[in-house]
Formats: sequence, structure tokens, C-alpha cells
Amino acid sequence: MKYLGEADYTHGSPARVGVLVTNLGTPDAPTPKALRRYLKQFLWDPRVVEVPRPLWWLILNGVILNIRPRRSARKYASVWTQEGSPLLVIAQRQAEGIRRRLAQLEAEQIPVAVGMRYGNPSIPDALNELRAENVRKVLVLPLYPQYSASTTASTLDAVSEELRRWRWAPDLHFLSGYEREAGYINALAASVQEHWDQHGRAERLIMSFHGVPRRYLLAGDPYHCFCHATGHALAQALGLEDGRWQVSFQSRFGREEWLRPYTDETLAALPAQGVKSVEVICPGFSADCLETLEEIGDENREIFLDAGGEHFAYIPALNDRPDHLDFLSDLILRNLRPWLDTLDNDRERLADARQRALELGAPR
Repeated sequence: MKYLGEADYTHGSPARVGVLVTNLGTPDAPTPKALRRYLKQFLWDPRVVEVPRPLWWLILNGVILNIRPRRSARKYASVWTQEGSPLLVIAQRQAEGIRRRLAQLEAEQIPVAVGMRYGNPSIPDALNELRAENVRKVLVLPLYPQYSASTTASTLDAVSEELRRWRWAPDLHFLSGYEREAGYINALAASVQEHWDQHGRAERLIMSFHGVPRRYLLAGDPYHCFCHATGHALAQALGLEDGRWQVSFQSRFGREEWLRPYTDETLAALPAQGVKSVEVICPGFSADCLETLEEIGDENREIFLDAGGEHFAYIPALNDRPDHLDFLSDLILRNLRPWLDTLDNDRERLADARQRALELGAPR
């Protein structure tokens, strides 16, 4: 293997800290060709689909990639904007908002790069962007509030795989989740309260999280527990009584059992139980994307209304809300603080050494 290095590195130059913000990813365009490329990378990840590779290769390449890209492309086209993929556009706004806040709170500019686990801009691209800015200490923030091996750990895999190619690997600080952080819960609660203030309250608040196969839970993945922890914390922050809210899971894939209850089945059953108005929020999604805008906003809305429901509302993800970006910036700074203090001390020692050298007659 040929390792990437900095042959022209100036020794003694001050190191920098930087932030890598990551999310799941998006195809480059809402076309079958782009979707095939994206889905091939996504669904081949062994963290996502834990099936023996030879069998899964046959299923993926022989069946799924010949059927799913065209169908998925139509769905992506329904949410695509003039700026591009909603997830990517929002991620870039989030990174810029975090960058501005960090600059206001710290004396120096802290580089913030965006990397997607699948698709572009990639995690390797983002890490090399930071390397080009002499970042020697990298904080990695996957924007998945609830840890799961299929998302958060997969991000660590991608970061590690890229750094295996580097001759001089940086210090890493990897944040694995923030499911109960007060700033996150407060931002979610504020978004719901604002919706209530404008539109009134529905009879039931559904907190829909992305699903994973049930066997992942049985194998020890804590994601299910973290989703319920977020749900309870949000309900408590809103003062909701039991029966006015519930947690459900969406986006299942394949025929095996996933985490229950399923969001679509839950919404289909509620009208027969006398619940005619619902609000759905997706706390596990830090940015709106296909799964929130199309799956919840369109498909599940239709399911509920066709079943006899009368009022359906989707409460948007936190996206680039100021309170969300304030929280993320605070979370980053709390975890960067030991590094920043160390760098400040190093700069003070360097300045003192230079001053002493000048006093001894060293050339300016």
C-alpha cells in the first residue's frame, strides 16, 4: 500500500483542530443510474445488511439493483430541489452554521467539513479537506442522535478505512450519539411546541424512528433502547401523558421482522381506535430526507387518511434551526475543549520562547 503523507510539511507549524460532520448520504442525482451506484455502496455495507457475503452478492446484484433503482429514483425526484438533494443541502447549511458559531466562540477558525457515509462528498474527501488545512486533531460527529452499529459504527469504519492509508494519522475524538442531551431534547420540544402554537394539538404524537432488523437488537445493538430514551425524554419535556404519544419504527426493508411497532401499521390502525388526528415527528433524523419528506410526508399521510384519519401533520426535522445548531456547536466545543486548551498552552509557550530569544539578541 502507498501511504499518503506530507512530504512538504513544515515541522513546528501549529497544528489545528477540525470537525468532521457526517450523515448517511444521498445519490448524486434522482436518476436510476445514480441510484444504482448509491444503493450498491449502501446495501453492500456489512454493517447495514448482516447476511453472508456470497449469498447477499447474488441477491443484491441479481435482483435488488435491477429493480429498486428505478423505483427509488422516482421517489427521490419527488423531493429533489433546485439546489439538489435535501439531505446534502441541509447538511451543508448545518456545517456552515456550526462553523460560524465556533468562530464566534473561539479566537481561531475551526475547519468544519461535511462527509457522507455513502455518495458524495465522501468521508475520505472530507478528511483530506481537513488534512489540507493542517488539522492534526479531528472530532467526528455523525449526525445520528441514537447510536446504531448500522449507522454510527459504519461511520467509524469509513473513517478508519481512510486513515489506514495515511502515513501520519491524526488524533481522533469520535462522538457516538446524543440521544438524551438536554439541548437536543429541548430543540425537539421547541419544534413541536411551535407546531402546536400555529396549528393546534393533534390527538396523538407519533415519534417515528428509522427501523433496523429485530435480530440486531437481540444481538446487542442498543439502538432500540436509545430511541425509547429519546421518546420518553421528549414526552416529558412536552408534558405529554401516556396515551398521547408513542414510539414507532419506519423504513423496513426485506421480509424479516424489524423493530416494532411499524409506523405504517400504527397509522393504519389508529382511526379504527378513534384517533382521527396525528402529528408525526422523526427525532432520529437530524435533517429532512427521502425517509421523512416522501415516506412520512406522502406515503404514511396517505395510509392514515385512507384508513379514516382526518388530520395528518409532519413536523420537520431539526435541520438548520438555530437552537439545533446552537446545541451541536456546544456539544462540539465541550468535546474539543481539552484539545483547544492544550493548543492555547502550546502557543503561549512558543510565544514565550520567541520573546526570550529576541531578548538574547536573536534576529527578528
